[in-house]
Amino acid sequence: MPNWHDVFVEIQTLQNRSLGQGSNASNIVRHKYLHDLHKHTGRNVIAYYSGWLSKGSIFLSEINDEDKNGFMTTIHNMDRSLGLDLILHTPGGGIAATQSIVNYLQKMFGENIRAIVPQIAMSAGTIMACCCKEIWMGKQSNLGPIDPQLRGIPAHGVVQEFNRALKEVKQDASRIVIWQQIIGQYKPTFLGQCENAIKWSNAFVEQQLSDGMFKDLSDRKRRAKRVTKALSNYPRNKTHDRHFDSDDCKNIGLVIKHLETDSTMQDLVLTVHHCYMNLLMNTAAYKIIENHNGIALVKHATPNPQVPTQKQTSEQPT
Repeated sequence: MPNWHDVFVEIQTLQNRSLGQGSNASNIVRHKYLHDLHKHTGRNVIAYYSGWLSKGSIFLSEINDEDKNGFMTTIHNMDRSLGLDLILHTPGGGIAATQSIVNYLQKMFGENIRAIVPQIAMSAGTIMACCCKEIWMGKQSNLGPIDPQLRGIPAHGVVQEFNRALKEVKQDASRIVIWQQIIGQYKPTFLGQCENAIKWSNAFVEQQLSDGMFKDLSDRKRRAKRVTKALSNYPRNKTHDRHFDSDDCKNIGLVIKHLETDSTMQDLVLTVHHCYMNLLMNTAAYKIIENHNGIALVKHATPNPQVPTQKQTSEQPT
């Protein structure tokens, strides 16, 4: 199995040999392994990668409505009867955009969608994985809590803090001076927005699990509710960036398939992952949505840090 360094060396070797075509070396290597994964599984493959780990300050690296253009581009001309393997590497994003993208993918492929998480899919990325019929993970893979964030603030934390304030003030009126300084920072309707975001996120995940991953189980509704509660349990999870490994996810109740049970698939998935990590670390690309035919929408940051705009390109098979 090639690791990150091996993939980097393969790209550099090809680039040195290609002379005038060196700029295509990364694409050639990546497309080769993507197509090999497609041949092994016999399924369509779309990789959805964000570069937030190496480019955390880039705006729009999260899941957003613009991503649908990438999915539309990559799905065009696919044989949808083959189903879809969706490789996810993302910090998450907006629930509205996530729901819209999921609904679109399900209209294209029905229930025949598998999520593959080579390293990490957090927050709304976890929600996307929960909307698939099964989730493939390795020993190094992680999902995360699905509690919503508003303006970077955990919605559950706001509600929990407000309820704590009410309790403490009721017990000791002198505490109101302290809590006024904290609660007073919230804008009008913010508490209500937090409560609605929690209800929306939980309802969507619970419905998706019940109608999808757990569809054929007699206790599908009970199981969907239990899994949703575990993934959104802010007091228990403590922090929004908590990492759940494959065993945690299986114990929670999700349908988890282990990459280690298929050594060829494991090798291909991790090699593909290293290809994308090389791309995101060594180029201006900060997001890419790409299929096994090499059709992609790639978003690049401008090199001038004073200009926070982005540009996007569409790659063709090399």
